[in-house]
Amino acid sequence: MNRPELREGDVLTRRYLLQERIATGGMSVIWRAFDQSLQRTVAIKVLDGALDGDHPGRELIRREARATARLIHPDAIEVYDYGETVTNGGRLAAYVVMRLLEGRSLADRVTEGPLPWAEATLIATRLARVLAAAHERGIVHRDVTPENVLLTPDGAKLLDFGIAAFTGEADDHLVADFGTPPYVAPERLRGMTADPAVDVYALGVLLYEMLTGAPPYPETTWEGIEAARRDGPPPVPDVAGLPAEIGELCRRCLSPDPAERPSADEVAEVAESLAPGQAPDGHRRRGWGAAAAAGAVAVGVLMWSQLGAAGSGIVAARPTTDAPTPAVASPVARTSGRTSGRTSGRTSGRTSGRERDVSALPLATSGRVPLDRAVARFDVVLADGLADAEISPDAALDLKQVLHNSVNGRDVNGVAHVRTKLDDRLREGMLSVPLMRRLGGAVDDVHTALTRSLA
Repeated sequence: MNRPELREGDVLTRRYLLQERIATGGMSVIWRAFDQSLQRTVAIKVLDGALDGDHPGRELIRREARATARLIHPDAIEVYDYGETVTNGGRLAAYVVMRLLEGRSLADRVTEGPLPWAEATLIATRLARVLAAAHERGIVHRDVTPENVLLTPDGAKLLDFGIAAFTGEADDHLVADFGTPPYVAPERLRGMTADPAVDVYALGVLLYEMLTGAPPYPETTWEGIEAARRDGPPPVPDVAGLPAEIGELCRRCLSPDPAERPSADEVAEVAESLAPGQAPDGHRRRGWGAAAAAGAVAVGVLMWSQLGAAGSGIVAARPTTDAPTPAVASPVARTSGRTSGRTSGRTSGRTSGRERDVSALPLATSGRVPLDRAVARFDVVLADGLADAEISPDAALDLKQVLHNSVNGRDVNGVAHVRTKLDDRLREGMLSVPLMRRLGGAVDDVHTALTRSLA
């Protein structure tokens, strides 16, 4: 009996209208779909099976949703929803709803030949930052491959946390069925627990492949990897003009001893320092810890760009070359006020050019503020606070994503929820009182403008 499959036009949970198959994998199908509640296009990964079955993929897709939702980073795919439902064909479908990204896989790009070393280094920097953020939260990706890297107009994005595990978690007995052999660290075949070092190894393979056009080791099967005798140091990419430091970084990532590999955060720091000019984020990080600082990179710079927030679909924030580069200083003071001269100057009057830009935007309670202007004011106030370390980068990224997604989805309640988040972040010590008040006024403007636009 043929398996009844989902078709274009089917609707999941009376909400997600399936429009087009994007990709088909071993256990799941990815669809372009339309969220009829929030009126936006999304990507949905669907796994359907028999109602009486206990398909192992259901737990995997659930774990993927939880792991990805736990990771807030602009270069990781964003998860919106997870659920299980009975399809029109009478089968149980587990699904995860994600942001729809447009781009080209790194695998496709590599088939055309090696990348220029500067481009490969910048891609590695971005991927290393995502991995550093994941590792800080105890998440190990375990499947960093060219197929899971998407090259978008906004830079490289890391996808598919489908076999992610938490640090220290034992590898299950199906490990040989998961992952892609050339990118799997040798210790995984020995039954080692999940460790961030396995992602760094895969990143080293990826960097080597981007530089040379082929992975460092020829084995493509599990049997070949197990039988291989890799004597001597790992190979160094032989590329004309490649800085020796990049080759050494690649070699360290490929070390058979996980203890000798650098951390993902160190890979990002070294790669960025060697790349010509600035990394795609245009900002060198310091402080806040790996995960929080990783979030600061994109938030601090992208917020200074002009964002079109009132249109349909997902807002794509594009960095600009002339955007001011905010400084990441010390963590937010966990008090109700600030004592530095810089901060006291901000509460009594705005004098910098950046602050004059903020004051030139419509103020809260100023009347009929257009929606796009209200969102732009929120962005600038938030970026201003981030630059002055009045908010943690993670909190800033979360607030920005929630507000923009709510505006794009025409979700008035979602915008109102940002107010609740402000209170929560203040209570957690991630936000200063003065900034909370300024952001609160900006959120009120957005809420009013969005409500008016829907009337």
